Formats: sequence, structure tokens, C-alpha cells
Amino acid sequence: MSRDWSLSRFGPKTVLCVMAAEPEYGPALKARIRPLITGVGPVEAAAAVGHALAELKAGDGLPDGIVSLGSAGSRTLDHARVYRVSSVSYRDMDASALGFPKGETPYPRIPAVLTLADGPAALPAARLATGASVVSGVAYDDVDADMVDMETFAVVRAAARFGVPVLGLRGVSDGRADLTELRHWTDALAEIDLRLAEALDLLHDHFTPAATEPA
Repeated sequence: MSRDWSLSRFGPKTVLCVMAAEPEYGPALKARIRPLITGVGPVEAAAAVGHALAELKAGDGLPDGIVSLGSAGSRTLDHARVYRVSSVSYRDMDASALGFPKGETPYPRIPAVLTLADGPAALPAARLATGASVVSGVAYDDVDADMVDMETFAVVRAAARFGVPVLGLRGVSDGRADLTELRHWTDALAEIDLRLAEALDLLHDHFTPAATEPA
């Protein structure tokens, strides 16, 4: 994988921004960040993030954090609005036939729900569920979360191997109606690009120490 990404700086923090797909990376974000584009799905996300962090560890050093950003589906949240990911679960994991709670990874014992790093208070928080399938229609009935994606849990697990915290930002692109063609996802991405860019500006302010009054 070629190094076509670079670390970003938010105040004093160095950050690796991570996105899944080029269609999510619009003009507003291009003016602010050069993210690692992982590819779609948990396997691609884990492989790409693990490779990038290993490369950074062997070179200039690990970043202070990762920002996982992009689109998400939701049947209940406001569309084209960005939410900060408060927690993430792995909706595909089910070893309950062996006596483990649904969602928990049995070996090693990884909880069904992982908490993400905190972020700007101005961004509403929501619970996210990651899986390797596109969720649509009645499939939301089986999801115990506010929104769904296909990468964040994998990003968090890959980052944990290196001790790097992850903050998640997701703009809701679909979910109110059944997804039957690609444009039902892509039509909202231009608006989400703008809203994610605004969220990154808030993140910059969040990490920038407030100026102190002179004595």
C-alpha cells in the first residue's frame, strides 16, 4: 500500500485520520486532511490500520490518536448529521452456541461493546455497530445500536494493539428507506462531507488549549 496519506494535527495532537472509501472523501475534507483510505469492511480496515501504525511505529512514531470518520446508516438518527461515536460493537460476532454472550469475542475475551475516546461536546453522541454487511430495512431490527458501519470496531481493535486511542465521527447517509441502489448511499455524501469538515474544526478547537489571560 502506497503512502498516500499523512498525519494531521489538531492543536497539540497528531492524528491519523481513517476513512473507508473514496466517495466519502469530498472537497471539504480534502481541504483539511489526507486520510488513510482503508477499503470497505472490517477486514480491510484492520489490515490497513495495522499496517499504517506498524509503519509509523518503525519510523517517525505513533500518533496521539486516530479519528475514524465517514458515513453510517441509521433508521432513527437525523440524516446528514454527524454524530460522535460513544461506543462500538461487533454485530457479526456470535459465539453464543459455545456459551459466550452474543457480541463478545471469546478468545481473547473482548467485550461486546468498546468505548471510544471523547470528543467535542457540541457533537451528539451515538452508539455504533460494525459488521461486514450493508444493513437495510428490517435488518435494523437485529441491531442494538443507534447507527451502523463496516469499519470502526476493526479500527479500534487494530489501534489497541499499539495503544492508540480512537475517536469516531459518523455522518448518517441512509437508513430511513431500503437501500436498493448505490445512489441511495452516495446522494447524501456531499452534505456529509461538509458536516464532517465542520466536526473536524470542532475537534481542532477541542484539542487546542484555551488561551490564558496574562497575569
